[in-house]
Amino acid sequence: MDFRILDASAFYAGVPFGSEADCYTTSLVYEEIKHIKKNHDALGTLLETNRLKIMDPDPESTSAAVASAKKTGDYQQLSKQDISVIALCISLNGQIITDDFAITNVAKNIGLKTSPIMTGGIKDVGTWIHYCPGCRTNHTKGKECPMCGTPLKRKLLKDESSVTQ
Repeated sequence: MDFRILDASAFYAGVPFGSEADCYTTSLVYEEIKHIKKNHDALGTLLETNRLKIMDPDPESTSAAVASAKKTGDYQQLSKQDISVIALCISLNGQIITDDFAITNVAKNIGLKTSPIMTGGIKDVGTWIHYCPGCRTNHTKGKECPMCGTPLKRKLLKDESSVTQ
C-alpha cells in the first residue's frame, strides 16, 4: 500500500514526518493538529511536497461510518474527527494508522485495514453492550440502569469470526 490515512494520534507520534509514504487526513483532523511543529512548518512542508493530502470523505462514506460505529456501540466514543477518518478510509479503501481502540474496532468490523503506532494494536473486535452490574440486565445505551438506577458499565462482546491482529 503506497498511502496511509492518519488520525490525530499518528501526527502526535510523528508518523508523517519520518515516513516516505503519502499520507491522507481530513480537514477536521488537520484543524486539530495544525499546531504540531508549527515553528518548523513541518506540516507546511508535507503539504507543499504533496506527501500530505487533505481530503474530506463523501457523504455516503460518512453515513456508512456513522452507521458502523452505532452498530458496534463505539459511536459515543468517537469524535467527529474520528468518524471522518473512518469515512475517508471507506472512500479510499486505504489503511488507517491509529492507536485509537474505537476507530480500530469500527474499522476492523467492516473489513478496513488498520495499523497501530505505538501499541500492539487491538486483539479482539466486537460489539459493545451496556450492562447493569446491579440487576444484571443488558441495555443498548444509557449511563444509568432504567430498572434499578445503578450506573451502567460497558463490555465488548467479541466477534469470533473477526480476524485478530
